[in-house]
This record gives sequence, structure tokens and C-alpha cells, in this order.
Amino acid sequence: MYLTQGLHRAIQATPNKTATIYGERTRTFAEHGDRIARFAAGLRSLGVVADDRVAMLSLNSDRYAEYLLAVPWAGGVVNPINIRWSPAEIAYSLKDSGTTVLLIDDAFAPMAPVLTAQCPELTTLVHCGDGPTPEGMVSYEALVAENEPVEDARRSGEDLAGIFYTGGTTGFPKGVMLTQANLTTSALGTVASGELLGRDAIFLHAAPMFHLADLAAWAGQVALGGTHVMVPFFEPAAVLGAVQTHKVTDVLLVPTMIQMLVDHPGLPDYDLSSLNRMLYGGSVISEGVLKRTMDAFPGIRMTQAYGMTEVAPVATLLLPQDHHDQYLRSGGRAAPHSEIKVVDADGKDLATGEVGEICVRGGHVMKGYWNKPEETAAVLRDGWYRTGDGGFIDEEGFVYVVDRIKDMIVTGGENVYSAEVESALSKHPSVAAVAVIGLPDEKFGERVHACVVLAADKTVTAEDLQAHSREHIAGYKTPRSFEFVDELPISGAGKVLKRELRDAHARSTDPAKDLANDLAGA
Repeated sequence: MYLTQGLHRAIQATPNKTATIYGERTRTFAEHGDRIARFAAGLRSLGVVADDRVAMLSLNSDRYAEYLLAVPWAGGVVNPINIRWSPAEIAYSLKDSGTTVLLIDDAFAPMAPVLTAQCPELTTLVHCGDGPTPEGMVSYEALVAENEPVEDARRSGEDLAGIFYTGGTTGFPKGVMLTQANLTTSALGTVASGELLGRDAIFLHAAPMFHLADLAAWAGQVALGGTHVMVPFFEPAAVLGAVQTHKVTDVLLVPTMIQMLVDHPGLPDYDLSSLNRMLYGGSVISEGVLKRTMDAFPGIRMTQAYGMTEVAPVATLLLPQDHHDQYLRSGGRAAPHSEIKVVDADGKDLATGEVGEICVRGGHVMKGYWNKPEETAAVLRDGWYRTGDGGFIDEEGFVYVVDRIKDMIVTGGENVYSAEVESALSKHPSVAAVAVIGLPDEKFGERVHACVVLAADKTVTAEDLQAHSREHIAGYKTPRSFEFVDELPISGAGKVLKRELRDAHARSTDPAKDLANDLAGA
């Protein structure tokens, strides 16, 4: 299998079917395929040859969907850039990957001088926005218009498909090398569950298209010949409007996006009857938010995907029929294309119910980290990828993720998993969002600390939240300090950046400046 295969079939079988919808632009599969073949020719005219990396820094659009297929069509390797990164982080990924061609849209064009100054190897910038092409850049549309279609290079199997840089939540990002086989295996395995996409599906790209979660759904939709709808970025009203206008049937969202939709005051004003399936993942969702979502969207079939960039990205699926109280805290069972096990620190398999490190094996596991053989060897062992996530598997095969191993809090000699504490606190009606971290503590070594975002027009005291927490979890797991914040730091992939929360406290040792309502003696 290869990523462009589904497009070839769609052009042959359903050439007049709608392939992409972006704003007022609608294109058929015949038009979509022609533009991809022409843009691939344009890339070759710029000097792109086999295995060259071509990056894209852009909001979601129909051109993003073209880029993802035109680059392998031309023989190249995609390098989608995280739109939330600073110029320094973007420049690092461009230099590290040896990228020479960058597609950039109107939103990020002002950043171009900084990037070219920091990246001497970056020789060509292609403007892929709708505004005038800035001086010194090549026009995307001119490349499409001025080049005749070329034959598909048909990169497949172990050919490198893309370098996808990790979100950098635990340090500087690493380039994950995913092959054509990795991406198609994960996409088709997910589709094989029967609970996502289909030839008649209309899929909405509301999550950022640079991210593997959305890209995996894109790959599945390409394989099945379904329709893609794009909004530039996630904004609740825009997403709800797109669902209503285009009769969207499927959407992928991360938990922070779901929460914003559920809390949107205009939700009842939209006709969302077409929406049939919602895939969510990217970070842990609290039970409180999940139950509110199921109440807000009655009848919708929800599927949770647990995974990471290194497994392209799906490892497990919690299917709609398993979305009830008994399994809501789990990430589901191994996906059709995936094997899962849990090991101890020495790599020994653990028994059912024992907490250890979650490991994944299958054709979707990455080739390795770009130019990082030592880091690759540390996580790829005997065909298994060691995820760095702590968890366990129950007697029915359901996988429970308890925390990032590095995020586990050891307080008074007891292990506390932040996800469990966050789930308990999220059930309080005054809590809109919460992140739990460990902070240094003279008495306990570490103390459990909660950063809380309050729901609109709600108030609550730290003492009230402590009492609520004790109703659901053990006393030693209950936060000993609380901090009320306006928002949590979120990565471009929708993950809470706990490293930033810990770093903020490490920089501020003045109790007068510490926002915590310290209850360490409680």
C-alpha cells in the first residue's frame, strides 16, 4: 500500500465526486488529482528529488491536502511544521531535517525572513496562501498552472513518507521517521474497526493538519475515497457551522477542543444531526468532560484513540459500544493492527493489572528518530516501541494509561498518577479544566499540586476541591495545594504542557508571587 493509492482509485471510480471543500472552493477528485500531479511537477522543477524533505507551515486548507499527496507523488518526504512553535523551534526542525523547500501561507509569511536568516539551507519558499505572493517567494498556484502533470513516483512500503517532529512537551523535538507502510497500516487498521470514516463519509479537518492524529484520519479518508472539509483552525462556531453547512458525518478532536464545543453557548442553535462519529485522542480526556460530551451529543458514536507520533499514531481504540462507566477510564483495546504489552523497568512482561510501561508492536511502529540512533535504540527494543507511558492491561484486554512515567508523582513514598487526580477533580461542576503536577516538598518529597481553570461564572475554594477529591480518591492522592489560573498552556496538538507549569514554579520561589493556595498541612 501507499498513500496515493486511494486517490488513483477515486479518480478512476468517482472522478466527479467532491474531494475537498474549503471555504467557497469545492474540487472533485478529478480536479484534486490533476492539481496534485501538476504541483508535483512544480516541486520537481524546483529541484526536489527522491527523499528530499519538503516542509509546510500553514493553517488547514485544501492546499494542505494537496501537499500531503503531491510531495510523495514527486518522490519527496513531507515535513509538516507545528504551527504553535516559536521561530527558533521551527528553524531547528528545518535545519535538523535538512529541508530546502518550505510551503508557507499568509498567516506565517511574516515569519519568513527570520526563518531564512536562521536556515541557510532553506533555498526556496513557496507561498500557498490566498493573498498576493510576497517578494522572493514562488507562487503555489503558478506552479500548478505552469507545469504539466507528471507520473506518480508511487513511493511505498519502507520508503520514507514523512518526518514528524514530536510536540516537544518533554524537551527539544525529535524527528519521527514514518514510512509509507507505517502510515497506511495505522490508517487502514483504524478504519478496519468499522467505527470511523467510509466512502460516504464527509470528514471535517478541525484539528491541525500538521498533527499525526488528524493526518491518520486524512490517510484513512484518502484510502476510502471520502470527502474532506477543512476549516483553517479550530474555533467552536466555525466547526459547528461547517458541520451544519456541509453535513459533516465524521470529525476528529482533541479533548480540549471537545470541551470548548460542549461549553459553547450557541451549541443548541446548530443543526448537527448529520454528525455520526467522533474520534478523539491526543491526550487523556477526563471522565467529567467525556460524560458531558455524551450528554451534549446524544446518539453520536464516540471512539477514543490512544497512541503517539511514533506509532503513526494509533495503538488502541475504545469503541462506541465500550463507552460506559466500566471502561471510560481506559484507552480501549489494541487496534486491529497493533499489539500491546506492559513491562517493568527491566523489560520483563507484567501480569494482568500490574502497572508498568506500555509497549507497542506492529507495522505502524516508526522506522526511528531522524539522525538520533541512540534515542532510537533506547525506545525500539526487540520489535517493541517503549512508549514512556505508565499503565496496565485488565483481564479483558483493556489498556489503562495512568500517567507519563516522567510525570508520576512520588509523595510520601506513594506513587500518584496525575490522570487519576485530574479525573476526580474534573467531576466537580466548577472545574472547566485541570492539570496536576508534582512540586518539591520538604516533608513529602513531592506534593500533589492542581492547576485549575474554573467554569464560567463558577467559584469554588481549594478546601471544597480537597473535600470533593477525597470522595473519589485516596487522601494521599488529594492535592495539597491548588492554583487557580485563567488557562493552561496547550501545545499545538492540544496537550497540556506540564513542563511549562513545573518550570514556572521552579522560576518563582517567592511565596508572595506563588499563586498556590497552599494546603500542605491539610
